[in-house]
Amino acid sequence: MAFALLLRSLALMRIVEKLGGSRAAISFEFFPPKDQEGVDRLFKTVAELAPFAPSYVSVTYGAGGSTRQLTVELVGRIQREVGIDAMAHLTCVGATREELGGVLDQLEAAGVQNVIALRGDPPQGATSFMTPAGGFGHASELAAFIKGRGTFCIAGACYPEKHPEAVSLESDLERLKHKVDAGAELLITQLFFDNADYFSFVERARALGIRVPIVAGIMPVTNVSQIKRFTAMCGARMPGELMQRLETVAADPEAVGEIGVQHAVQQCRELLEGGAPGIHFYTLNRSKATVEILKRLR
Repeated sequence: MAFALLLRSLALMRIVEKLGGSRAAISFEFFPPKDQEGVDRLFKTVAELAPFAPSYVSVTYGAGGSTRQLTVELVGRIQREVGIDAMAHLTCVGATREELGGVLDQLEAAGVQNVIALRGDPPQGATSFMTPAGGFGHASELAAFIKGRGTFCIAGACYPEKHPEAVSLESDLERLKHKVDAGAELLITQLFFDNADYFSFVERARALGIRVPIVAGIMPVTNVSQIKRFTAMCGARMPGELMQRLETVAADPEAVGEIGVQHAVQQCRELLEGGAPGIHFYTLNRSKATVEILKRLR
């Protein structure tokens, strides 16, 4: 009970206010489960990660915004019952301005102050993103819309190795600058496995005038075929030596997990020593690998 009260006293803040201090921010990303059993499992994971005093957690949308209402319910419940600041993902996919405004009203009523503005992936079956009628086609437009509606802290996504749809590193950064100018107050990177990509990206962003905090997104490898699929989707590069080590033990889940934890620990140490303002763990609603990483970082 005392720990829960401590968490509540630290929570309910705009996330950007938690960045830039003496302690780097640690945060976790979850996705909305498909059924009640998954929801119960999610809150078990949250409980297992809570002792590490995360600065915040985020909850994604399902494909095409299909879990919009569940996302709102989960972030509100996490704040209300666990006392950790929660960030809701909000995408442009399949929604009008009026519908997005309604979601923001619900979040505000639930006391959720933090939103990450995303364009979103094309709906299932579509080969490219199409701007919905009465909606937005870019995350920058959504960020500006959110900024105009209240006091939400607005985050944005960024790609150290370039967005898969961008024609060049330069054009990708220019779009990112536009998103920051529209209202994004912090950025969270897509997953990456070579810290040189992160530090080079931050340097180029600063040179272009992007001054907001850039949080590093880390996904612990727990399954070889899964990480191959994820990296192919988001355009992330897996260092050859790391992939070779993983493929050698691909049939042994415990060995894969250990290599994944070792690499993530090394990544996190270097990132924090290099000045990253925070580490955002893509947990896939599981705590084992992330808990082990955080224990070793201590």
